[in-house]
This record gives sequence, C-alpha cells and structure tokens, in this order.
Amino acid sequence: MKLRWQFGILAGIILAICATYPQFKMWYLRGNDWQGAYAFNDIDEVAYAAYLGALMEGRPRRNDPFTGRDDTPEHKQEESLFSIQFAAPYSVAIPARILGVSVNTAMWVSGAIAAFIAGLALFWLIGRMTDDSIYAMAGALIVICGGALFAGEGAISEILFDGFSYPYYPGLRRYLPAMAFAGFFVMCGCVWKFLTAENTRQQMIFIVLSVLCFAYMVFSYFFIWTTAAAWLGCVGIIWLIVRPEDWLKDFKAIAALGIGCILSLIPYAYLLSNRSHTMDDVQLLVLTREPDLWRVPSLVSYSVIVMLILGVLLKAIRLRDRATLFILSLALSVIAVFNQQIITGRSLQPIHYQVFIGNYVAGLALVLMLGILFKTLAQSKIKTVAFAVLAVIATVWGIVECHYTVRVLDDANVARDEGMPVAKRLTELSVNDIPSPDSQRAVTLALSLLQADDLPTIAPQAILWSRHQHVFAGVTWDENKERYYQYLYYNDLDEEWLEKQLKEGDFVSMIALFGWGRHSSRLSSAATPLTVGEVEEEARRYGEYRKNFSLKQASHPTISYLVFPADWNPELKNFDRWYERDNGENVGNYMLYRVKLRKEPLPAQ
Repeated sequence: MKLRWQFGILAGIILAICATYPQFKMWYLRGNDWQGAYAFNDIDEVAYAAYLGALMEGRPRRNDPFTGRDDTPEHKQEESLFSIQFAAPYSVAIPARILGVSVNTAMWVSGAIAAFIAGLALFWLIGRMTDDSIYAMAGALIVICGGALFAGEGAISEILFDGFSYPYYPGLRRYLPAMAFAGFFVMCGCVWKFLTAENTRQQMIFIVLSVLCFAYMVFSYFFIWTTAAAWLGCVGIIWLIVRPEDWLKDFKAIAALGIGCILSLIPYAYLLSNRSHTMDDVQLLVLTREPDLWRVPSLVSYSVIVMLILGVLLKAIRLRDRATLFILSLALSVIAVFNQQIITGRSLQPIHYQVFIGNYVAGLALVLMLGILFKTLAQSKIKTVAFAVLAVIATVWGIVECHYTVRVLDDANVARDEGMPVAKRLTELSVNDIPSPDSQRAVTLALSLLQADDLPTIAPQAILWSRHQHVFAGVTWDENKERYYQYLYYNDLDEEWLEKQLKEGDFVSMIALFGWGRHSSRLSSAATPLTVGEVEEEARRYGEYRKNFSLKQASHPTISYLVFPADWNPELKNFDRWYERDNGENVGNYMLYRVKLRKEPLPAQ
C-alpha cells in the first residue's frame, strides 16, 4: 500500500512543535525582555550547549569549555564523554556555523529537527508494517508523546500520584540524545526494508544505510547505540531459531550488517582507550549480576510478548512472519538491555535506558503489535475514524506532558535569560583577556551556580567551578574538589556550613565532593547514603584547606572576572583579601568586576 506522506509530515510537525514548546514558553514568559537564551529541559543541557558553542567557535574536538583547557600540541587532552560522542554535536555545529546561527538558536532548532525526523521515520516504519497511513501517524505520535508514560515518568506522576512532573520528552533532550534518537528509528526502518527487500540491490542499499545509522549512533550516544546493538543481536538470534521463510537470505543480510557495525566500533574502542579518568568517575559503573525485571518499559514489553503469544495461539498472526519476529525482537531487546549485567557483570546507569530509549522501543513494539492485529480487521470508515481519534488523543497527551513538565524549569530559564547580557559583555571583554598561568583562558568566578553552569555557552572565559565541570577532561577529580573548596572559601563559607549542608542532603555539595553516585540511587544501584564520619572528615579537610589558604591556591587558577546577581551584595572578605576589584559595572541584573591578584594579601579579618 502506498503511504500518504502528508500524514507523516503532519506527525513530524506536531512533534517538532512539542519539542519547541519550552522555547515558546520562554518567549511567552520573557516577552520583549527576551535576551536570546534557549530554554533548557534538563540541567545537564548546559554542558551540551557549552561544548556545542566551543565547536561553533572553532575550538578542537577535545575541548573543555569550563576550564578553558583545549587540546593543543603543547597541552594534549584526553578523551571526554563529549569528544568521543562527537557526531551529534558536529552535525549541529557545522551547519549552524555555516548559516551564522547562534548556539542558543542551534540548541532549540536541532531539537525540533530531530523530533520531525524521528516522527517521519516512525511513520515510515509503522506505515510499511501495517499498511495504514492514519494508524502510522497515530503510532508515531503515541511512541514519542507517550515516551515518558512508557517510562513510568513525566506528567503522570503528578496527575495521578501527587509526584513530580519530570522529565520533559526525555528522548528529545536537545542534540543529546535527540539526534541519535532519531537515527535509531531511521535504522529500524532501514532494517525492515532490507528484511523485506525485493532484490539484492535494494537489500544492499538499506544494509549500508543501516550501518551508517549505527555508526552515527555509536559516536553520538552510548545508551542508544548499545540498545541498537542489543536489538540487532535479538533479530539475529530470533531469525536463527524461528527460521522464517527464506531465512538464510535474511540472516546473511543481518550478518553483513553486524560486520559493518563491528567495524564502526573499532575507532570507538580506540577513542575509549584514551579516555580521561574522570570519565570513569562520572559514569558510575556498578559490578553486579542482579536481574532488573520490573522497570516500566520491561512491563510494556512483557505485555507485547503476551499479546504476541495469544495472537499466535488464536491464529490471528503467524509466528514465522517477519513482522511478528521484528516486533518480538524489539520487545526482547528492552528486557535484554536491563538485564545484560547477568552475563557481563556490569551495569551502567540503567535509568538512561529507561527514559531515553528503552521506553520508546517498548512503546514502538506495542504500537506495531496492535497495528498488525488491527490489520486483520476489514478496512472501514469506522476504523479510519478510530485511528484519527487515537492520533488526536496522543497529541492532547503530548500537550499535557509539555504543560506539566516544562513549568518545572520556568524560573531557572528566566534567570538564565536574565544572565545573557553579562555573558555577552564578557565576550566583548575577552579580546583583552590575559590567560591564567595554569589555563589557556581567563577565569571567571560566578557566585550563582546557575550562572556558572550557563556562562560557558556564550562567554569564552573559563569558570572557577560549576556543577558540570567534572564531565570534561580538562580537570581531574582532585582538582575539581579543590576548585569547589575555593568557591566556598571565596564565598566566606566555613567548615561548619559545609558539614551542615552535607548532613541536610545538599546535592550540590554532595556531587562536588563525593560524586553523582552518592547523591541518588536513581543513577546508581550501588548508591549509599553518606555516613556521619564521611561528612565530618570532609568538613575537616575543607577546614584545613581554608586555614592554610595561600597565594599558591589563590593563583591556581588566577581569576580575572567576578560575577554575581546585583541584588546579592555579598561581602566576600576572603576574596577581597587576595584580589583587587575595579569599580565594577552593572550589566542587566548582574554585577561584573574585573579583578587582579594582589602581590601581597590583605591582613586576615
């Protein structure tokens, strides 16, 4: 049946609008006061934006926008999570730079484009498998608009359980993972096409396209390419076991695809072997063989398998049909990624599989399962109307997800936009910057942690400390901790304050001093609460650092700029002891000072 692509385009446009909703909300909240900031959907996006901005600025692949330490012949940098997963940011940075688009615009536009491509790819796959364009449109909307629901997250938590509405459309979290996310569904369509190809030439074309999609995912986002690998493994195993008609031809094609995918992993393995040690600290690898059976995407997959078994027993579908096996492979791949540690003994942040890809794969399996069951029904106007209503319901739920989950970050996004003028002013001042002795760029002390995270997106200067600084390779874990100590010291905060904050569960101090793995069991199954002894010992260490603070600490790194909200008016006795400020300038809602290190510190007060 010929697909009516206007319905696929409509689904893509709806999803692109949903992906742009946070930006629409930003424009609504700021009105004529909007300063150009993109609206983030997750606090981690600041690191992605900063790296993207650095690439658009012409900095090397191995760059660190937070410390300013880029890869040079004299100062080689190790690989970071971002430099290894370079395909997605480069696919945004290159056209954005050619077109003269700002990094803020590139962030939200790339999300909309990825959503449109993902919607179109899903429409293509579902339409080819069900022979119904209306259902394909509805199915594409259900998979993506229902993504958070299939993960057991999002708006449903607040609507039904008085919980917290988070996250917003996780698969569309800007170019990571949105670009690889779209690539996954394009690959699914290509695999289906070569499994049903009418001739060898067509089969080879779609094998090559599938390999290219897989390679793109490998160098874009770990959790998506590993899910793709698990799915392809399931396809190969099922084809060997069940052996549908003409299975050997299919299996040869699958084997050729597998070889192509393995070849793309060779350079990936090389880059990974040169990774920074801080990358291992961030990734929170857990050694375990415990099964993980009851996550919501797995429950959806179980239901698909039960439906499939019942369909076969009732003779509504045939087990040896390619469509049946394709759906089974999707459902099994979700269960596999959550339980591969039973074999490998290693588990890596399974929450990312739950919210960024496994939930969507389970949703796709469910949509396809229902689609091939509906296919057995005679075509009628009632059936067409029912599918159209389904598309409307999915769209309405997508709007509900937007409303509930975007408002969580409204205040933060407004504050970030208010900080844009000072970031632009720092960019103007950068032409006269003198690099810090231990850095390739001048350093800014931003007292607002939200501003510290966001400044590197626009301003070229390095940051003394921010919450996402440790995800790059320019700073070791020990230096990251010391920089946080400096941040506390310059804010006139003592060890009693730190001990109190840690005991009260302050997540900023916890991740700065103990890593993300101690903050929440959501990220690591091996997470354990801080002990009183650990807290007291860390406070003691900071106390010793504060008492012995010297010119050596004050000059590493040497700070060139001080930024804080104009209504804060902090005393900063410790900072002023070591640094001399100019008269400062009021830039929007912020105060900006140019500072220089004193040759001799002022007497301690």
